[in-house]
Amino acid sequence: MKKIFVISSAFIGIIVGAGFASGQEILQYFTSYGLAGVYAAILATILFTYIGMNLVWLGSRFKATDHQFVIKEITDYPVIGRLLSWIIDIVLIITLFSFGVVMLAGAGSNLEQQFGVPPFVGTLLMTILVILCGMLNVDKVVSLIANITPFIIGFLVLISIYSFMTLDVPLSSLEATATSVKSPFSSLIVSGLNYVSMNIGLGAAMAIVMGGAEVSRKTAAIGGLVGGLVLGLMITISYFAIFSQIEDVKDLPMPTLGIVNEISPILGILMSVVIFGMIFNTAIGMFYSFAARFTQVNSKKFKIFYTIATLAGFALSFVGFTQLVGKVYPILGNLNYLLVIIIMVAPLWLKHKEKKAI
Repeated sequence: MKKIFVISSAFIGIIVGAGFASGQEILQYFTSYGLAGVYAAILATILFTYIGMNLVWLGSRFKATDHQFVIKEITDYPVIGRLLSWIIDIVLIITLFSFGVVMLAGAGSNLEQQFGVPPFVGTLLMTILVILCGMLNVDKVVSLIANITPFIIGFLVLISIYSFMTLDVPLSSLEATATSVKSPFSSLIVSGLNYVSMNIGLGAAMAIVMGGAEVSRKTAAIGGLVGGLVLGLMITISYFAIFSQIEDVKDLPMPTLGIVNEISPILGILMSVVIFGMIFNTAIGMFYSFAARFTQVNSKKFKIFYTIATLAGFALSFVGFTQLVGKVYPILGNLNYLLVIIIMVAPLWLKHKEKKAI
């Protein structure tokens, strides 16, 4: 049970970055469809549960120390195998860097909304922290920040309770306000699918490596399953909380932070710190993995490449957090559909290969 808890918490921690923790993803992908958005949340829950189980199980099955070997094993189809592997590798590279850029932008929006400082301040501070910590052994730092995950869950439960206790109008009357929020997609089903695809692109590499550290395939699979299920429940809770307070938070870059500040300014400060920690955790993981793909970790070339990549992300982040979530995330979701499909059919493909080998 302890191992399952650790694996599930880690899986959630991988996915929960600036977009989710802030509520901006939930606002655009789910709440913008009004009451019908709950169906997209249910779809996302089902997919996260199944794909999360598969990802961690695959890591355990191959005792993975990096994701590239596993990707090659599950894409070695006749004729097109090498092409599939190459496409997914390119997509993951693009995903890593793009998420890093969005995280830096999110740090600026976080401090701007909570403390009224220019976005440049938070983005610059996060960039400096990411560069400095990237020069060190970051395992302990990331492990510490990953422990913030239970606090995010706690805050989501808190704001959902508060939101429903203070709701003084029928949910149906909030429909018009919610649907006035611009959504990246015209269909809520596509929105739910794209959200899962985008996040799997973010977390696949780390989830596979995480599974590689677990000897028991069954434990790994259950851990991934529980992590995906809880993540889906967090999406649904966050959706209802934001929907019930939509009139107050629809224009905020960090909707959940806005709700927490309504409960207590002190809790708002704490929530802002928690979000900043989740952003750091995701940002350093993205740029670190991106640089590691092209250079030897801890080498001089790695440090130079890592610094340049982070500074490039800093420059691109000034497009704006809300704009990046609305424009970049849907593109990343579209790019990662192939990866999602391959992960979903991987158990069947591996079983087929085993039978063929016999």
